[in-house]
Amino acid sequence: MQPNIVFLLADDLGWRDLSCYGSTFYETPNLDRLALQGMRFTDAYAACPVCSPSRASLLTGKYPARVGITNWIYGQERGKLLEVPFLDHLPDNEFTLPEALREGGYQTWHVGKWHLGGAELVTRHGFDVNVGGCHWGHPAHGYFAPFQNPVIDDSDIPAGTYLDTYLTDRALDLIRSRDKDRPFFLNLWYYLVHMPEMAPEDLVEKYRRKAHRMGLDKVEAIVPGEHFPCEHKKDERVERRVVQSDPVYAAMMEILDRNIGRVLDLLDEEGLAGNTLVLFSSDNGGLSTAEGSPTCNYPLREGKGWMTDGGLREPLLARFPGRIPAGRVTDAVFTSPDLYPTLLSYAGLPAQPAQHVDGVNARDAFEGRVFARGPVFWHYPHYGNQGGTPACAVRDGRYKLIEYFEDGALELYDLVNDPSEMQNLAQDLPAVRDALHARLAAWRDTEVCGKIPERNPAYDPFD
Repeated sequence: MQPNIVFLLADDLGWRDLSCYGSTFYETPNLDRLALQGMRFTDAYAACPVCSPSRASLLTGKYPARVGITNWIYGQERGKLLEVPFLDHLPDNEFTLPEALREGGYQTWHVGKWHLGGAELVTRHGFDVNVGGCHWGHPAHGYFAPFQNPVIDDSDIPAGTYLDTYLTDRALDLIRSRDKDRPFFLNLWYYLVHMPEMAPEDLVEKYRRKAHRMGLDKVEAIVPGEHFPCEHKKDERVERRVVQSDPVYAAMMEILDRNIGRVLDLLDEEGLAGNTLVLFSSDNGGLSTAEGSPTCNYPLREGKGWMTDGGLREPLLARFPGRIPAGRVTDAVFTSPDLYPTLLSYAGLPAQPAQHVDGVNARDAFEGRVFARGPVFWHYPHYGNQGGTPACAVRDGRYKLIEYFEDGALELYDLVNDPSEMQNLAQDLPAVRDALHARLAAWRDTEVCGKIPERNPAYDPFD
């Protein structure tokens, strides 16, 4: 029997934002429950440190550079280097995961954030139903109704309804009204915990009191840093959050967790949990250096928009009773493109020979067996809005190499001994550095033909 598949994706949620990953301020009992009932990955990665490229990668099984979506849509930033052109929508010639699942007999539902072009592309790319998916990268009019979302009718939604609670309501309706003779794929991509910071005042007050009890309100949470390298923010400074203590963000985390708990509870009530694969992850690292810097990813370095692990490493939880062992933790490396072949394998569907896939079937990792992933690559030739600069990177085993395009600098880290990426080993381990750099360059220049930014002749740095 083909399993149902529920893929829960958060937006801008960091690696340490769940209690089961080490947070002592945020409360995530339902996600912690999911972790105890399945596999928890410590070394899972997003394909990009910003959202749209990672989302394209999840749906196509390809690295973002191969798809042509390498920045968030419609990011256009420049600094010492010029912006690199990229696609502003998911191309029609991509044969996506929902298309493959629908051909294999699945009901396919998308609920929540899309940010891969206009709303019409959601159903063009294989989803039978679209609830809330459009060109938005965040709730453009806030989290409280009326949402003014182009594909949500506000007329029957009570004022003040929280957006992600409404989306969960609709997802639960789809499960209840499903065709019981066919499996379903629920692609529930929450807008939480992306900015703007908004949550009910009583819940925010709960975390103000908690911060006070823990003494966090007396800690200097934000440390000003260097000037931003991008032109449009060059007179502003990077602001790094060094402790998780933001009560509004904590409230948003609780709302996210509470709604995911509702999904898990309904699967139990409907007798579906035993034949449903549930996955949870995020699209990029937590926002820790700009725009209010609401979270901290420590011990990982930096966050959203950066090529260090704070911008790339993500929570990944997977539950499938009888197939995925409960209460297990793995350090197997996983990345966004791996979702495509892995889910097709669980669905009992063949790989797509006409669709080039960069991802690797990670079913062995999910089920506790030895999994040799091989190298993982990133290409982000953009500045973004958080302080990072254009770069590409590769991780193979314990080592990760980053190449920065502004000056060609190389950084090499041993992630096993130095997960904070503080000790650059590029000069100490030249053989490892050169081998990884050659591999990275061959992948970037030959396999995916990644674009490299050119110098900006008009660059005028902040004095």
